[in-house]
Amino acid sequence: MRPCDLDRLYSVSRPAIHPDGWGVVSALRPDFAADAYVGQLWRVPLLGGTPRRLTRGFRDSAPKISPDGQLIGFLRAAPGAAPQLAILPAGGGEPLVVTDRKLGVTDFTFTEDSARAVFISAAPEEGRYGMLDGVGQAAEDPRRITTLNFQGDGRGYTIDQRKQVFVVDLPDPFGEPPTSPVGRAAKNTDEVPRLLPEARQLTHGDFDHAQPVVAGEAVIVVSARHEGRDRDLRGDLYRIDLSDGVATLLTDPAATGTNLFCNSPVVVGDDVYFLGGDLGPDGLGFVGTNSSVYRMPVAGGAAIRLTEPENLDFSALAVGVDGDGVLAILAERGVGVPVRIGWPGGDIERLVVPEGTSVTALAGVKDMVVASVVTQRSPSEVARLAHPSREPEVLTDFAAGLHEVAPPRVAQEIISTSPDGQKVQGWALLPDGPGPHPVLLNIHGGPFAAYGPNFFDEFQVFAAAGYAVLFCNPRGSGGYGQEFGRAIQGDFGNLDRADVLAFLDHALATLPELDGSRLGVMGGSYGGYLTAWLIAHEHRFAAAIVERGFLDPRSFTGHSDIGWFFMPAYNTADPLKQDAQSPLLLAGQVKTPTLVLHSEQDLRCPLGQALRYYTELKLAGVETELLVFPGETHELSRSGTPWHRRQRFEAIVDWWRRHLPL
Repeated sequence: MRPCDLDRLYSVSRPAIHPDGWGVVSALRPDFAADAYVGQLWRVPLLGGTPRRLTRGFRDSAPKISPDGQLIGFLRAAPGAAPQLAILPAGGGEPLVVTDRKLGVTDFTFTEDSARAVFISAAPEEGRYGMLDGVGQAAEDPRRITTLNFQGDGRGYTIDQRKQVFVVDLPDPFGEPPTSPVGRAAKNTDEVPRLLPEARQLTHGDFDHAQPVVAGEAVIVVSARHEGRDRDLRGDLYRIDLSDGVATLLTDPAATGTNLFCNSPVVVGDDVYFLGGDLGPDGLGFVGTNSSVYRMPVAGGAAIRLTEPENLDFSALAVGVDGDGVLAILAERGVGVPVRIGWPGGDIERLVVPEGTSVTALAGVKDMVVASVVTQRSPSEVARLAHPSREPEVLTDFAAGLHEVAPPRVAQEIISTSPDGQKVQGWALLPDGPGPHPVLLNIHGGPFAAYGPNFFDEFQVFAAAGYAVLFCNPRGSGGYGQEFGRAIQGDFGNLDRADVLAFLDHALATLPELDGSRLGVMGGSYGGYLTAWLIAHEHRFAAAIVERGFLDPRSFTGHSDIGWFFMPAYNTADPLKQDAQSPLLLAGQVKTPTLVLHSEQDLRCPLGQALRYYTELKLAGVETELLVFPGETHELSRSGTPWHRRQRFEAIVDWWRRHLPL
């Protein structure tokens, strides 16, 4: 895969399943001509047949099917505009946009009668974000900030654009469309007709809301409304009445037994299932914390934890088949494993998947389970997992265009042993030819995240350029239990460093295709941290790339959107211990040529981290370059504009060509 092939990578949404046995997904891809992400809805037969495109919008995404099966709801975005809620007759017809929110719609759900939709939209303060004609953001009034939480990467300031809950009556998609009067008719009326239905705002106040799911005449959302929310990470479930907007707290610590960060609620009968991460008594214990599945009555009451958190970490709940428990994704050793969790005992049944797939989203209806998956050869497809008479099967081929120009390579697993006996899982992705090939050691971010064996565009590009790619999950990673994830707490650069170096040495010793005399190292975010830490202590690498790095714990506080809690939890609150874990303060030890790559609007690891690190390297006489992408955030490599993503790849390959020639 080459950088110019990025526009052939499709990303498939969570499937929406119709009771009649067909599914709908959105399939989005980067488009260089528009320098934006484009895509439409696709109808996918689940028991045989060819997928076909349903819509022809610029960017149609996030489909859901109404409870009566008559409507498909989705988010539609025009070029340069925010996404709005749209509906489409399930049997075919023209889509109808039903909202005109200034900052767009981020999520929605149907009511049980299918006559209304509940949606989430940012409600900007008066006079901000283009609400006043002719007043740009640079001319707005100053912001008065009194809280610790006031910004978010990719969003900017949050305190003046809270995400609120709205409800809107859905028009008949086959009804007479409204028109605006013109000519004589316009002269004879003072009324301005409303072309779209008027939405009613249900929630107000200085809190965000997310992940709506309807339960009778109420909607359950995730929000932080409690006193002290500015100094902890607790996020609760609230039941919001659809008639008057009255909010009822469901996951009070008295009901759950602890402070939880809740997400992914689903309603089954009279119960709500949800994921909860136990944050401990101070509400800040997020390090290495797995999410468990909980169940509680929609009406309120005791919350029952169904799964144990020490070794099991779940994500993305969905309603189970025939209303029997829930579906969930188990994050395990770099792979998403689909499971069914039953009630009352919380029994876990692993679902069979097509070979070599990792599940990213699930949906169930009647006796069928469908998923969005990553395969070894495709970044995103739709697969049928469970059916009484059919075997698991990948149903789509969105990667066909990529395969025409760049057949993907498949990674091989490597298990290494660190000096203290710790086993570390990783993989190698090799280029064409017998080698020996120059080697790129890649380090993931997080740190409580994980690489996996399936398709990853980064590694495909590097391997196609002629480099052997090594990647592993050192201590601190997710998917291996909480103890493994917490092993580096307060001690960055010790066990994690030992793990990646032992993995590198083991791979070099066991794979003759690798050239141990030609090594490069790279990583982003926490991976940028460990890369910078390695090159301050190791001088075996021909060059390095430090991308969007977390490079100095002390200055992270007050600088990053998460700095006030992330750094003291991971690197301690002791300034001397913070400094002892700072790659920035060791820049004078670096001898490795280093490319520092960063985004201008990164609020997670702000640009100042890169500027200081680059300057210290420069002053120390290290061969170094700084590449800054305007307008991009921490998510550049995953969701940045298509041309910037392509230019990033080209710059990375160029750096390795110059410092690690083939």
